[in-house]
Amino acid sequence: MAHEQPAGARAVLLSPSAAQADPVLALPEPSGPLPVGVSTLHLVDGDRADPWVPSARRELMVPLWYPTLKPSAVTAAYMTAEESRVHLEASGVPAPPDLMANVGTHATVDPRPLRTHRGLPLVVLSPGFGMPRATLTGLAEELASRGYAVAAIGHNYEADGISFPDGRTTTCIACEGAEDETIGATRAADVSFVLDELEDSRFGRLVDSGEVAMVGHSAGGFSVIPAMLGDPRVKGGLNMDGNFRYPNDVPVDRPVLMLGQPSHSAGGQDPSWDETWSELTGWKRWLTVDDTAHVSFSDLAVLGDQAGLPQQELDGATVDGILRDYVTAFVDVVLRDCEPALLDGPSPEHPQVRFH
Repeated sequence: MAHEQPAGARAVLLSPSAAQADPVLALPEPSGPLPVGVSTLHLVDGDRADPWVPSARRELMVPLWYPTLKPSAVTAAYMTAEESRVHLEASGVPAPPDLMANVGTHATVDPRPLRTHRGLPLVVLSPGFGMPRATLTGLAEELASRGYAVAAIGHNYEADGISFPDGRTTTCIACEGAEDETIGATRAADVSFVLDELEDSRFGRLVDSGEVAMVGHSAGGFSVIPAMLGDPRVKGGLNMDGNFRYPNDVPVDRPVLMLGQPSHSAGGQDPSWDETWSELTGWKRWLTVDDTAHVSFSDLAVLGDQAGLPQQELDGATVDGILRDYVTAFVDVVLRDCEPALLDGPSPEHPQVRFH
């Protein structure tokens, strides 16, 4: 079973034990009423050097999921073949190199987006350290099926496997001893840059980039607060099992949800959660999920079970359902100004979720 990773360590894709031969992997279907489309943007920040490769400009790959009325004929790939190979190799998984390239998804490529009068509310996703943006695809498809636009940021050189249109696939250079403060500041700057670019892109009328919720896993989770402090467009943030790596004496008056494994319980192994909780002055909730591990807060909860390599004691499909329900409920609080009963207290439908 995988355990929580420090910010500067790779989050393991699957436990490096014997995998089943050619397992068939697929994400659960989204529960919302709308079909989902996805378009991928290649963004280059000409004003900013990459912190991990200073000779290069900061460069990102950003898939944008959105609701559509008519799917296209092409189903979206989960990863490229090279992303799959690089990531599996870095994780030490004895599996076919294209395993993750063949994961079944439910979005189609570049269909006409569903248009709204004000633009779709936007959710930004930031993956764990060393983990490709694809590992949050299930959440992205779920939210898009419920009427949100969702942008997942592929933070270059912070993942084992990011493929670019010119054929390059980069590795996690930052995984070799990067400082937490640099990671948080870099990802916060990435979020602001992506919001600026979306406003000026062909999706400018589709997306309301002035009303944004951010959801992050691990390093993406601890980057939520720096992004909120640095950009007022980020109206609320959800940290999924990341430590808090920013000064805990900075009050935050916007909605924050802390969602983690049992080690992140109040008074638990990570004091940064207790310290941060006291500085949250707006709407806030602190939840943990029994029998989960660090990578449970990604697609790997359910994909690991399907591959015969469970990542936590709790059934992967159950974990996946919990994440979809609670993440959606939080995003509804931030972007739709509602108060789902699910976030009022313990629910008989999800007895594994504990409120602190």
